[in-house]
Amino acid sequence: MMPPATVYPVELAGHLKLPNHRRVWVRPLRRCEGGIVRELYDHLSPRTRYLRFFSQMPALPDSVIRLLTCVDYRRRLALVAELETTDGTEVVALGSFAAIDEHRVEVGLVVRDEWQRQGIGVALAKRVLLAAQARGFDRFVAHTLWDNKVLRKVLNHVGDIRSSTTRHGVS
Repeated sequence: MMPPATVYPVELAGHLKLPNHRRVWVRPLRRCEGGIVRELYDHLSPRTRYLRFFSQMPALPDSVIRLLTCVDYRRRLALVAELETTDGTEVVALGSFAAIDEHRVEVGLVVRDEWQRQGIGVALAKRVLLAAQARGFDRFVAHTLWDNKVLRKVLNHVGDIRSSTTRHGVS
């Protein structure tokens, strides 16, 4: 049964235990929760910004924030990975999908630099794909720069790549 579009999907929330035994909390992003997306972006290196957004913009434009945060939990969904700190929580990663049509979604993933290579990207990507699958989607599209070898490795780890095209350095 397909979840209603307006119900917050609590079933997608839970702890993620990392190989180094640290734990992060993964949860669906709430509608229009742009502040934490801006905070995450502010903590990304210029290289990571470029690899995820194809630009090193000093600030993420409002239009991109809206695209990422105007979730309906059915055709648009984002998951955040948060670490509890003494000062509250800090967002360390964001994974999302947005419907292209009735079968395909575009997926995106970004992990803060100091949290990369700790298994968060693979685990978050798997959760995003499973959430999309549970909502009836069976094809996943990801755009990445050709030289983003880490993301290509993550994609190979979480699914079978059926086709790939490259144009102007974007696959």
